[in-house]
Formats: sequence, structure tokens, C-alpha cells
Amino acid sequence: MRFRHPDGSTVHLSYCTNVHPAETLDGIRAQLRDHCEPVRRRLGRDRLGIGLWLARDAARTLVNDPAELRSLHAELDRRGLEVVTLNGFPYEGFGADEVKYRVYKPDWTDPERLAHTTDLARLLAGLLPDDATEGTISTLPIAWRTPFESDPEAARAAHTALTTLGERLDALAELTGKSIRIGLEPEPGCTVETTADAIAPLTAVGHPRIGICIDTCHLATSFEDPDSAVDALDAAGIPIAKAQLSAALHAEHPHLPEVRAALAAFAEPRFLHQTRTGTAAGLRGTDDLGEAVTGRALPDGAPWRSHFHVPLHAPPAPPLTSTLPVLCSALTRLVGGARPLTRHLEVETYTWQALPAALRPRTRTQLADGIAAELTLARDLLVDLGLKELP
Repeated sequence: MRFRHPDGSTVHLSYCTNVHPAETLDGIRAQLRDHCEPVRRRLGRDRLGIGLWLARDAARTLVNDPAELRSLHAELDRRGLEVVTLNGFPYEGFGADEVKYRVYKPDWTDPERLAHTTDLARLLAGLLPDDATEGTISTLPIAWRTPFESDPEAARAAHTALTTLGERLDALAELTGKSIRIGLEPEPGCTVETTADAIAPLTAVGHPRIGICIDTCHLATSFEDPDSAVDALDAAGIPIAKAQLSAALHAEHPHLPEVRAALAAFAEPRFLHQTRTGTAAGLRGTDDLGEAVTGRALPDGAPWRSHFHVPLHAPPAPPLTSTLPVLCSALTRLVGGARPLTRHLEVETYTWQALPAALRPRTRTQLADGIAAELTLARDLLVDLGLKELP
């Protein structure tokens, strides 16, 4: 979906396909047919943007066979789909029964992360719509904090890899005329947990094509204020490559037994749901929601937030809610001003099948309805900010 900003530029809205567990090229093609095109039809659109997730196997197939890449581009066109952004965070296995800490491997100290991201940049240059010259890729925020923080060589290795990536992106732009930008995506528990944590490593790299991806669920989970975060990034000259529109799980009164019980229903074995609370001494947290609700790992005198992407249009029932207000504040700052601070927006609720059983979609039709409802909410927010939806 495309929107005209009051300054005349085009803002793209897509939804991320990591919600669909496809890791081969055949799986990607089935995903386009069974999920993406039906969502487009529900929205009554001739064209729908998707934030494509290309796992290692699918990416390697496309890199090794340019004809397959051309064929995929043609299939996207035929189905009324377009790609200006990729989710390069998960590498493989995102549809496994248990993902947890595995999603952070390989990290930016591993040469495979650089190789994979380079492949994604080349592929995106070939998948962009004919009238688009800019693409973005979100990626791992360097590494999970352990063992990175105990390895004196880790930061140097990651810096070298990101510097090399910048050089490759420059060469790709010269070769293809397509500008591909990368955004580190701060996430609780990682060495870059917040936008503030991103400033030092990105300043050290100092490349205009390597910036940040703001995920509004992660931003809220870490209790970051959107205006302060954007102000700090702007002051440091860090570009915002893209933003992922998502909402975290919020518990206002975690000391109450009924709130703990409600939260426990969201503790599940597949994904990591880092949980945070604010204290006088600063942010406190656990690596997973189960650790928080079953013991005394977290103080419970202030609200808790958990890294669980809840559907934008359907917050959980009381006594829980979502951090949709944080998303709205961030979106206002990002695209509601005189010029957009990013032009690529992506709805990223990948946890539909991890929701409590009563809330999960049971059919493809129900999932498509839910994704379409999320995109409709995001579209309405953009229109309310003065953007004009384009055909």
C-alpha cells in the first residue's frame, strides 16, 4: 500500500511475511498464493506491499539462479504484490516448534550473517518494483548480549562486518542504481536493546546506508519514549531505515493474581517474550515471560510489558491491554511531521499462532481477515496524519 505524504514523497506500508512459516522458494510461492494475495483481495487493493522474509535456503536458491529471481518478480507483479523491504532478522527455523534464542544466530560476529545480508541486499535490488529505487532490510541488533559481552573481540568483529556491508551496499548502488539500506532492529536482551544502545555502534560505523529499524513493540517493551528516542537518533545523525508497526503486551497491575493468570496464558514455548518493568534504579527484566509470572524475578509495583506482538486491532481482554498508544505516538513522530523520517512501514505481528488457543486463527481465512484488519487500522492512522492513500 502506498501513501502520498504532504511533502510529496511516497510512504510504503506492508505486512511482514515471517508470520507464514515458509523457508524454501516453493514455500514462498505458496505463501504468495495462499496468504498474501487473499489479504490484498480483502483490502480491495490492486497492489499490496509485503515485507518479504527470505530464509537462508530460499535466499540461496534465488542467488544461485537469476532466472528464479526474475520469475519471482514476475509472480509478485501478477498477484498484485510488491516488495520494497525485507525482514533479514531471522536466518532460518523461524517456523520451528521452538525458536527462542536460536533467532539470534548467526549474529554479526559470524561471517555468515554478513554473507546472508549481502545476498538479501542483492536480491532486494532485483525484486524492487520498476518505479522504486530504494529498498530496506531490517536485521539483528548485532547479537544477543551473551556471550557477546564477555568476548573482547566480538565488538570489533561486528564493526568490521558492518563496515564491509556498507562498502558492498555502495558497490551495489553503483552497479544497479538501487539504494539498499540496512536497519539494526533494537530488541530487549540484545547488545543493542534500545535505540540509545544503537547510537555508539552505528556512529562508529558511520555509513549513511546503515541505520536503525524502529520496532514499536520493542520500543514499548523497553519503556522508551518515542519522541526522546527519535530526538536522540536525529541528534546523532542516525538514519531510520524503516519502522515496524507492532504492539507489546501490557499489564498495569502485575501484582494482582488475576493479572498474573492472564499473563501466564501468553507464556508459550515457541518464541522468547522478554519482559520489562521500570524501577527507581532503572529498567529490570527477564528473558522470558514465564520467568516473570512464576516467580519473583521482577518487582511488581509498576506495570510490566512483554515482547509479545499482539494484533494491532485486537488488544487482549482486561486486565491486560496492548501498547498501541506507543505505536500511535511513534507513527505521529515518524510520518506526521513536515517530512517523513522513514518511508518504509511494516506491520509485523508474527505471533498469531502463538496466541492463547482461544485467540488463534483456526483457518487461513481467519488469519487473512486478521492481517487485513491490522493493515486497515494502520491505513486509517496514516490517513488521520494527513497522508493520502494511493491507488
